[in-house]
Amino acid sequence: MPAIETEALTKKYNSLVAVDSVSLKVEEGELFGLLGPNGAGKTTLIHMLSTITQPTAGTARVWNFDITKEASKVRASIGMVFQDTTLDDRLTGRENLDLHGRLYGLKGERKKRIDDVLALVELTERADMLVKTYSGGMMRRLEIARGLMHHPHVLFLDEPTLGLDPQTRVHIWEYIKKMNREEGVTLILTTHYMEEAEALCDRVAIIDYGKIVAIDSPDNLKSEFGGDVITLTVGDEETAKAMCDVYQGKDCRVSSRGSTVHITVQSGERRIPQILRLASEASVSIESVSLRKPTLEDVFLHYTGHAIREESVSEIGRWHYLRSTRRK
Repeated sequence: MPAIETEALTKKYNSLVAVDSVSLKVEEGELFGLLGPNGAGKTTLIHMLSTITQPTAGTARVWNFDITKEASKVRASIGMVFQDTTLDDRLTGRENLDLHGRLYGLKGERKKRIDDVLALVELTERADMLVKTYSGGMMRRLEIARGLMHHPHVLFLDEPTLGLDPQTRVHIWEYIKKMNREEGVTLILTTHYMEEAEALCDRVAIIDYGKIVAIDSPDNLKSEFGGDVITLTVGDEETAKAMCDVYQGKDCRVSSRGSTVHITVQSGERRIPQILRLASEASVSIESVSLRKPTLEDVFLHYTGHAIREESVSEIGRWHYLRSTRRK
């Protein structure tokens, strides 16, 4: 039985399609990632799966319960770690967990469960301190512990390391992998960090403008992309765009970003002399050349036509539009 299965799941806000006919299947025990930029529809998708938001069309089942017809059973089967903190900072860490356990009807086992999840995220020594004294990373760990309190089958994590420094982010990754391994819970996380998706996820769905454009393991996505990536730095953005025309049709894939040109070829080391010769014939001065294997960012660029860190005015406007329509 899949932990999650959707068919043509869609969410519209007036004329804007936030999630566009998404069909996917997540297996029990899987650590599954939704990778995409702000405004791609990641949060809207998990809000539908967790029954916070009703779909406009399509169907979905979570732990074999229909998200619209059996919403209460879905909610009993899942945990949620929201993008923004929802802890009560006037309570201690232990009191936050105790409150959550009471809301879910945990009785005799509640104290032991609190101790267990605190130990899992290594907060035992800070359990009886007020949450307002916690660092951002500690709050995130406590929210993860709270999400696990009632033994959920599926745990949703919405941008679990957003706003954290790189060192704390890596620590959170370790806790996420640990709870997937030790608790056996199916994890669905959203992220716009390429390295996070690569470090954590068994499979990744690349989502852009509400559509899933690719889905597979990070390694398979990169291997399907194939070849080596040669990166050329030229003088300016216009020159980089012009160089794309020079390399088109030369048995390679080519794209530009700013003043850099990215060329994907087979046997990259052998192709560099030809690449440089073509630049010379076009009277273009190359400032630097590098060779590397493809990354998830290359895969994202290939499928969507833009880099994940490019947050254009239209994308930011789209996000604010979604926020405003949710309040209505």
